[in-house]
Amino acid sequence: MKRVAGAVLCAFAVCLSACSALRPDLQVPRLTLVSVAMTSGDIFNQQFLVKVNVQNPNARELPVTGIDYKLFLEGDSFAEGVSEKPFTVPAEGDIDFDMTVRTNFVSGAARLISRLNGRDQVNYVVEGKVLTDISMLKKIPFQETGTVTFRAVRQ
Repeated sequence: MKRVAGAVLCAFAVCLSACSALRPDLQVPRLTLVSVAMTSGDIFNQQFLVKVNVQNPNARELPVTGIDYKLFLEGDSFAEGVSEKPFTVPAEGDIDFDMTVRTNFVSGAARLISRLNGRDQVNYVVEGKVLTDISMLKKIPFQETGTVTFRAVRQ
């Protein structure tokens, strides 16, 4: 009985190590906000164009199927959602892509504009998951901070 249990345990350990060997070992891509610009808006809803740069530090291309994100500007929750436009980031390269973000005036845009006092540089935190087309690694969590140019009216 002990031999059977030992054999089962050994087989389980071999399976676990084989599965971890098959899982790709990828470094987390870096997402940086390039700009945030209001494209349209009224008292109830605003639409922003958020330009994002994705850097891939890996030696293989990164097929992205979407970005599940939460965006905080000046410490306040600004927007969240899923960008479902697929793109591929080249190996050890980067790519820019645009996200359309919708928010409402009451939830954050009014507070943000009032706190800027004429500044156009905004502190941000963007966090979430990069959704990929890589088997065994469908979601890569990320969190980035920085500053970005904010325009209340698109130029």
